[in-house]
Amino acid sequence: MPKSVLVINCGSSSIKFALLLEDKEFRIYGLAENLGTPEARIKGVTVGNEPVDIRIPNADHKEALEVGLERLANYKPDAIGHRIVHGGTLTKAELLTDDIIEKIREATPLAPLHNPAHLVGIEATKRLFPDLPQVAVFDTAFHQTMPEHAFRYALPKFLYTEHNVRRYGFHGTSHAYVSERGSELAGSFKQGGWLTAHLGNGSSTCAIWNGESVDTSMGLTPLEGIVMGTRSGDVDPSIHSFLASNLGWDIYKIDKMLNSQSGLLGLSNNLSNDMRTLIEASEQGNEDAAIAIEVFCYRLAKSLAALSCGLPRIDGLFFTGGIGENSAYIREKTLAYLPHFGFNLSKEQNDNLKRGTEGRIDAGTGPQIWVVPTDEEGRIAQETENVVNEVSQAAAKKFEADVAMA
Repeated sequence: MPKSVLVINCGSSSIKFALLLEDKEFRIYGLAENLGTPEARIKGVTVGNEPVDIRIPNADHKEALEVGLERLANYKPDAIGHRIVHGGTLTKAELLTDDIIEKIREATPLAPLHNPAHLVGIEATKRLFPDLPQVAVFDTAFHQTMPEHAFRYALPKFLYTEHNVRRYGFHGTSHAYVSERGSELAGSFKQGGWLTAHLGNGSSTCAIWNGESVDTSMGLTPLEGIVMGTRSGDVDPSIHSFLASNLGWDIYKIDKMLNSQSGLLGLSNNLSNDMRTLIEASEQGNEDAAIAIEVFCYRLAKSLAALSCGLPRIDGLFFTGGIGENSAYIREKTLAYLPHFGFNLSKEQNDNLKRGTEGRIDAGTGPQIWVVPTDEEGRIAQETENVVNEVSQAAAKKFEADVAMA
């Protein structure tokens, strides 16, 4: 059984890495950010809680990984877990083999901003740690329990059967961890009906029944769903033809606009994609910031209400992610759009919840409301351990069988 797991999460312009030791509570972690710019740097914490801050001007993913991972080489992780946004047709965490890596590559058109970065991470760790077992943990895997009526699009059938065009869902490691931890706190581990709201620069919602995802807001790609930092979320599909016909935009410009120039950033007239900045600006009278916040909360509430259709009953709601964990204002404003669901928020408990802590914020009647800080790294490490152990046990059984037959 691995005693330490190195978790790698390569994003489009950043890399998170964490070495989880022994009981997974002790961690060495780092963040390489602003990659490809003069401001690129690695920040984090090493052994003894000592801070790390390394400037790596203009470094790309490969260079940043090499700098970061070389500092961890002396700690000798027993296994490596990679967060992979899109697994395509893969339905569970898998030991990295040439075949699995190729399937991740084949899924790149479904996550063009993320999967190429993940492949860079895999290449770097295989070069630096060639003898370690490495595991791919997919954002999409948790949502493979969705029923067909939830994941099918109303499109010609051949697009599904021949080209795998369907709803996949994302943020699976977060929704899985938060729903398990939250239901445990509520005294009904992996039982009942729960809604989860993962809110950050990327945001999504999920409906979970007895520990399994039954519906989620994201779809074929991470663009579908609720309003995000720079992503539009749901829009009329005909917006593509409208912009092409009236403004002469090509598909690449439209795609960039929907993914990188929309969401909170677009609504606020390019003020910011950071909710903290928008709340401050709204309080100072900025109308664009105010409407960005209002649209975000309304669309979030609308999504939660829609996902409730997948649940026989609603036992409660879990908020998580940078916004969900830290913004009492956004939680209160969102719940105000859902009075008919019986949620009864305790304003005092909501306002007093400290940053980064878990806690219940309802008044004791109606569905429960919790804030549960996510732990995607911990979940990835656990799934990595499970896969490595399963492979080891299978190899041991095969060896015993071969010996018996000899």
